[in-house]
Amino acid sequence: MARMRALDSKADCDRIAERIAALTLGDRRRWGRMSVEQMVCHLSDSYLAALGEKALSAAQGPLPQRVMKWIALRLPLPWPHGVKTRPEVEQGLGGTPPVDFERDRASLLAVFRRFCGELARFADTHPIFGPMSRRDWLRWGYLHADHHLRQFSR
Repeated sequence: MARMRALDSKADCDRIAERIAALTLGDRRRWGRMSVEQMVCHLSDSYLAALGEKALSAAQGPLPQRVMKWIALRLPLPWPHGVKTRPEVEQGLGGTPPVDFERDRASLLAVFRRFCGELARFADTHPIFGPMSRRDWLRWGYLHADHHLRQFSR
């Protein structure tokens, strides 16, 4: 059985960072509404929220939080497209709007490296999944970036 990828692995952190660094303004989405510039800002906002530096409102999923978390973080399935995000990180609502692609991408890489760091301190809960351990956040961090990078063929 293959190892579950997560950001507690330096190799996985480095690979996601390489994929982020490879993003270009010419990248086009395969699904969804965000542009590549908006996606970069969405990922930054999401990592800041996971680090407890940006507040997110709670959400009610179709299943209990622990079940949603187990499905999303443990089953070896790609995340579905079109899942509604929290308004505080949604582009066009409360998410940080893009300003300059190169600067926004550099900011994402900086917050991503902090997220991967050994000294990272995470929020206690996820708005959909509920209580989260460090291991949960590092798995979520990999899956969330991978989902959006695949959205732009990266």
